Amino acid sequence: MMNELLQYMQAHLDEIRADLSRLVELESPSDDPHALERCSAFIADRARELTGSPVRTIHQENGPHLDILIGQHDVPRVLVLGHFDTVWPIGTLAERPYSDDGHIARGPGVFDMKAGLIQGLWAVQALRVVLKQSPSVRLLFNSDEEIQSVHSRPLIEAAAREVRTVLVLEPSLDGALKTARKGVGRFQISIRGRAAHAGVDPQTGRSAIAELARVIEYLHSLTDPNLGTVVNVGVVSGGTRANVIAAEAHAIVDVRVVNLAEADRISRLVLALHPSRDGIAIDVTGQITRPPMQRTPDVGKLFVLAQQLGQRIGCDITEAATGGGSDGNFCAALGIPVLDGLGAVGGGAHSIDEYVSIDCMPSRAALTAGLIAACSAEKIADDAL
Repeated sequence: MMNELLQYMQAHLDEIRADLSRLVELESPSDDPHALERCSAFIADRARELTGSPVRTIHQENGPHLDILIGQHDVPRVLVLGHFDTVWPIGTLAERPYSDDGHIARGPGVFDMKAGLIQGLWAVQALRVVLKQSPSVRLLFNSDEEIQSVHSRPLIEAAAREVRTVLVLEPSLDGALKTARKGVGRFQISIRGRAAHAGVDPQTGRSAIAELARVIEYLHSLTDPNLGTVVNVGVVSGGTRANVIAAEAHAIVDVRVVNLAEADRISRLVLALHPSRDGIAIDVTGQITRPPMQRTPDVGKLFVLAQQLGQRIGCDITEAATGGGSDGNFCAALGIPVLDGLGAVGGGAHSIDEYVSIDCMPSRAALTAGLIAACSAEKIADDAL
């Protein structure tokens, strides 16, 4: 089966490359609903053609999400997740056009994660054509993953509760599948002090910036490599003029944790921040936005299945943990086994060096197809899951 799937992908690589080119050239930043609409329309059209199934477009405040139910089952056995929004603003393509030299493809969003979406759609197509089957699978592609999936999270969690396996088309980590991800938190800090003239009567002021400097030092001290915890103040602002004691200062804090207990501990510490002197007020909002995705025994079995399928097509499949979060985190928190990183082999996510290995696309698409087929079967082998 796996060799037939691989041969099919290799025979259709030019079409796969053409789909990738068209998708990357449809810029789709998370904050542009019109661009997201254009991009989703293309994906929906190709999804209908490649999967042979209807596509439901779910319109929400930020942009559309695509829901594709495949097979004859009312309740699918497998959920495949992906997103088509990117971090790149409109106009990036003009500065950094899509390119494909036959081996490497470059362009905004090509690695994170438009190549993964194309591979996922062609995986279903191959199952239809090569194996003559419509697997019991649901594809859910959202348009707000890069902004914490603030609108699509309830859709993802509702879909995940109905299945027994979740596969995520996010890019690989140097080719490795992702069997664990850190949880992600985002907190906003606002500090209010008292303005005063810096030269005439500084003693009557209360510097919000000075207080923020103290808070930043404390927050960064919470980082603990031994626990896998990272607390980073990534954005700061404050003050009005150089000769004015700052009355306001603000910061945005990113938190990464490996388990729920650490997520709870760090959240309590951040939310409990208090001023060091009279005349200062501190307001903290935020939460853990993506729970940790931990490597459970069932995730381990899924990875072994992927290794076995990869061996049949000459691919050495490895695994890794990563500090980045994905929509797979939401599903893992519900107790559903998740295998992530099935998308592109390449690198440079969120950077101008973003690229995808075209040579690896057939084998990754074949691996995804094999996993969908195995996990959507009526009964999965005991040594798989």
